[in-house]
Amino acid sequence: MQKETEIKLRVSRETLAALREHPLLKKRNKSGWERRELMNQYFDTPERDLALAKVALRLRRDGEEVIQTLKTRGQSIAGLSERNEYNWNLPKAKLDVKKLDGECWPEQLAELDKKTLKPIFTTDFVRERAEIAWGRGKAKVVIEAALDLGHVIVGKQKEEICELELELREGEPAALLELAAELAATLALMPCDISKAERGYRLFDANSYSLSLPAPQLSTELPLDDAFAALSWHLLSSSQRLAEQYRFNGHWRLLQDWVENLAELRALIGSLGQAAPRQSTHDLRASLDALLEDWRPLVQAGQDDEDVRKAAPEQFAEELEDVRWGLFSLNTSRWLLARTWAADRNTRGNRQGAAQLGNWLPRLLADEAVALQLQRYQQQPEDLAEQLPRIERIQAWLHHARGVLEIPETDRLYGELKQLQQLANEPITDEALDARKQQAIAVYQNRAWKTLLRM
Repeated sequence: MQKETEIKLRVSRETLAALREHPLLKKRNKSGWERRELMNQYFDTPERDLALAKVALRLRRDGEEVIQTLKTRGQSIAGLSERNEYNWNLPKAKLDVKKLDGECWPEQLAELDKKTLKPIFTTDFVRERAEIAWGRGKAKVVIEAALDLGHVIVGKQKEEICELELELREGEPAALLELAAELAATLALMPCDISKAERGYRLFDANSYSLSLPAPQLSTELPLDDAFAALSWHLLSSSQRLAEQYRFNGHWRLLQDWVENLAELRALIGSLGQAAPRQSTHDLRASLDALLEDWRPLVQAGQDDEDVRKAAPEQFAEELEDVRWGLFSLNTSRWLLARTWAADRNTRGNRQGAAQLGNWLPRLLADEAVALQLQRYQQQPEDLAEQLPRIERIQAWLHHARGVLEIPETDRLYGELKQLQQLANEPITDEALDARKQQAIAVYQNRAWKTLLRM
């Protein structure tokens, strides 16, 4: 068994060609590019038991070699994936189920009849790979770079494979992100954690690519730094999956959710006070603001305009052809991995970052509730939009962490505030102003809101 740590980056054919000649890769290329044709057959049961268990089983023909590979459930955080991989060289291209014993076979599939495993799709592609190595401080880094071009084929359906894979052979995972970010500075690279196997399953069923990721497990005792990191990784990973699926099928709701993820990440960053000094978050805030400035108005306009919704997939494709999204994704991953927000803060900031979430969060929400001055906006509903950043900060924490609050009716408060947020985004009309006023009253009278104001 070996541990596979890699990052997949979706690219165009033009970018794939440019990577081959990229000065950074040429400088660090220790082996030259080796070209191979890889023919892969994936197996599963008719009920897709392996897919449900997040397991991939394949036979690969690599020249004269036949290799059976089992990849088990792993974890993927913002495009950087890690999972266990088992490989066996076989004398012929026939699945050997005897290799799939208790040492590698997942316990949840223990009762599966392996005789029901059948070929279901193929991924055939040309791979050009090279050993990329350099010194990083006192440590050596070795990464296998692979340029893959081909197709996933399911019956008469197929999807193009065009990607860069960077797999860590030696060194720290941060080196993968560093190399990818350096390449993404001038080339459009889209972090994309969907495997070739997942693409095959998605051709069977367009909805089989799961967008939902396990929610972070937050507790009252968790330090603020750890809670913020867990939520930020979750939002970044989710935004990458939403971007990939929207690119694939153009469903409007996915674009809405993508923008909402970015807005929540922006709100969380803006809520940390001295735990995240402004200079440590400047670049990240600027990148998020630029994305939201372009995409939030479009999503709002598309709520009532079908022409906007129809044009959005092409506009999103143009976004992905630019370096902005990939560079933002990779640099944010690096920022989170290094915990940059905590690097140069003062003693008070360190104390705040170490504070238990159950103590820090009620205080934050209480301060924000008082500053929101809802009574004022019951009289002046036309000015409510100026408080959107504050409403979004409250909402982001209520969405993901209200379970740690010992306050009544937090679920209801979250719903009421969401309605107020939506109304604040709508154009001003007499009807909208009246709705804002009534919704401000509804929030103000909520038991959870009253509890926060008394803290």
